[in-house]
Order: sequence, then C-alpha cells, then structure tokens
Amino acid sequence: MNRSRTKHFRPIALGLAAATVLLCTACFSGDQTSSGSEETTTPQPTPTPRSTYTPSQSVGDGPQAPDTDQVPENPEWTPEDEEAAKQVAEDALADFARPDVEETQWANDFARWLTPDATTSYSAVDPANVPVTEVTGPATLDIDETNGFGVIATVPTDIGDYGVQLLRQGQDEPWKVNRLYPPEGTK
Repeated sequence: MNRSRTKHFRPIALGLAAATVLLCTACFSGDQTSSGSEETTTPQPTPTPRSTYTPSQSVGDGPQAPDTDQVPENPEWTPEDEEAAKQVAEDALADFARPDVEETQWANDFARWLTPDATTSYSAVDPANVPVTEVTGPATLDIDETNGFGVIATVPTDIGDYGVQLLRQGQDEPWKVNRLYPPEGTK
C-alpha cells in the first residue's frame, strides 16, 4: 500500500518542482530583455534647471560663501540707535514683568518686542511664574562698536538687573529682544 502511494506522489512532486524551477527562472533570470512586441525602457531622469550660483574657489579649492553683495553692511552706532535700543529693552521688560496679567494678553503684549526665535522660546511661559514685577530704572548698554547688529542692555528691576539681548537686521531696522537674562540667583 505504501508503494502505490509513492508512485503517484513522485510524478506529481517532480512536476511541481519542475514548474517551480521554471517559474523562478523566468522571474529572476539575468536576461531582462523582453520578448514579443512589448518594449520596456528604463525611465530617464528629468533634467533639472541648473543653478546660476557659482561658488568661489579659495584655500583647498572648496566652495566658499556666495557673493557678499547680499550681506548687509554692519550698522553704525548713532545716538538715536542707542536711545532706541534702551527704549525697546525697557518697554519689553515692562511688558514681561506683569505676572498678574491674563496669559493671552501678556503673550501678545510681550511678543511685539521679540525676534521670531524668542517668540518661540517665550511662548510657553506662564506669566504667573515671572518673578519680576517692575522696571525700576533706565537701561544701560554694553556696546561693541564693531557690532551694530546686537547689544546687551542692562535693565534695573525690583529683583535685580536683567540682561536683555537686542538684535536688529540693519541700520534702519527695529531692535528686537532675542533673550532675557534674569539676575543671578533667580529662575
């Protein structure tokens, strides 16, 4: 009885094995040419427009910064620039130092003084946690004459002197607060 079963299975098993080998050979053959009238082509990449930027070459033949005509000229410090920077530092800190103001109002008032990065950084502040409540004197500036784009202002408050980093984009651009530095020992 076992012998008759083996005789029937052997041709079927051999037939299945042969069909599998032929199928696999057809699918994975190294010859990828097609037969018949169907022609397969490899898609060609679409050419992209060439950039008009040509890097300059210098030390080590590496590309350098693009044309420097686009870099703004370093702003000069004028008495008006100094007064404007001091005023922005005082006004911004005055809007910051209001822990009793409703959160949305506080955020809107304070945001008008901020750079985009500072707006993101200070957006999660809960005004109820702001330790300062009052600006107590005029701002002073620590000016670096070689850098007309930024300055640190010191603003006296009821808990000590706050540092206020101010930045601007150019000579006639407004000063914006980029960061506040609370007095040492406060959070």
